[in-house]
Amino acid sequence: MGLFIQIVMFVAIISILVILHELGHFLPAKYFKTKVEKFYLFFDVKFSLFKKKIGDTVYGIGWLPLGGYVKIAGMIDESMDTEQMKEEPKPWEFRSKPAWQRLIIMLGGVTVNFLLAWIIYTFLLFNNGDTYIPSKNLKYGIQVDSIGETLGLRTGDRILAVDGKESKRFNEAVLDIILGDEVTVNRDGQELTIPLTDEGKRIVFQSQGRNFMLYRSKPVIAVVADSSIAKEAGIEVGDEILGVNGERVAYWDEVVDKIRSSANQNLEILLDRQGTQQTIGLTVPEEARIGIGVNYEDLSVTDSFSFLQAIPAGFTRTIKVLTDQVRQFKVIFNSNTGAYKQVKGPIGIVELMPTTWNWGFFWSFLAMFSVWLAFVNLLPIPALDGGHVMFLLYEIVSGRPPSQKVLERGQIVGFILLMGLMAVIFGNDIWNIIKRFI
Repeated sequence: MGLFIQIVMFVAIISILVILHELGHFLPAKYFKTKVEKFYLFFDVKFSLFKKKIGDTVYGIGWLPLGGYVKIAGMIDESMDTEQMKEEPKPWEFRSKPAWQRLIIMLGGVTVNFLLAWIIYTFLLFNNGDTYIPSKNLKYGIQVDSIGETLGLRTGDRILAVDGKESKRFNEAVLDIILGDEVTVNRDGQELTIPLTDEGKRIVFQSQGRNFMLYRSKPVIAVVADSSIAKEAGIEVGDEILGVNGERVAYWDEVVDKIRSSANQNLEILLDRQGTQQTIGLTVPEEARIGIGVNYEDLSVTDSFSFLQAIPAGFTRTIKVLTDQVRQFKVIFNSNTGAYKQVKGPIGIVELMPTTWNWGFFWSFLAMFSVWLAFVNLLPIPALDGGHVMFLLYEIVSGRPPSQKVLERGQIVGFILLMGLMAVIFGNDIWNIIKRFI
């Protein structure tokens, strides 16, 4: 049932995005009296699941859920239907329209994607507010594991800035560090600027999303597992650990380090229980875990917005998401980071979906993916909207359109490039599945 919900959520998100994106091309094309021959959700390679002709346009659903398209008369696109291009231009064809009209038609899809994200973020901020952890609330600094240490961070550091820009939100600092070139921290009262190396990022990406950086917390016990060593020894929820084997500890990470380094050894744990100190002895088992945990202190705050305030805030959020995605490309195309190995295709994205329906996730992911679709489609690659825009801008600036041969060859090159990219992405998805069984 969980997998079914994941698939349904993925298909619903993709369907909404594709329909609205193609509608962004369809509406201005119709407004400028340009004939649209086909409007398809998904690709109809060889056959369609459904199709119906209404007026001049065939509306349909293909069987291959990798996108969709509108086929506009008199335009060289991924269909490579060049027969009609050998005839004299008709008034209703794309090629007969002024360049500025064609430019609006080609920019319609990404414009709708951007507006969709802006609208969704506006309503999410209006309904739910903006919840985040201010960096200034991290009284004890950060806690990092061995992966965080490869980036040059240390437990207890206070994040001050990334790439010279003040870090005001802990939530955003994590992504900024992955995408940044250097991080400035306060370490034991000294301000240090640490270069973020490709090798460190490579190890982070290999962990596939593991939390390498948390905020530091006091060792106040919130969880004691049943049938655990800690339970048998008498440790209770609410106890605060003050020391281990005669050494004082102030933070949870210090307790964890003591336990992990003491497999098959005895520990004397000094506790504070409701103002009274007591010592409890136990033997750490082979797996170096005793069955206790903490709930990290809730340091988050929520900013509320009126509807009028949410509109510019939604725009700012959309721009921030877009900026982060542009920065991700810098990391992905740096082979030294290995980030390209973690790019997810349809299979990987389905696995990101929750196994129970979650409207908050649905709308947030839809908005994020809509921005991503707008950005990718604007890349100046023939066969994408950005490729068509590139050729149209050339025509507007030079005063003459590229030749039909140039457009055809551009489409072929773009198609080969996209197919190669899709092969890499699907290969990553399949390889990640295989690795689980090796």
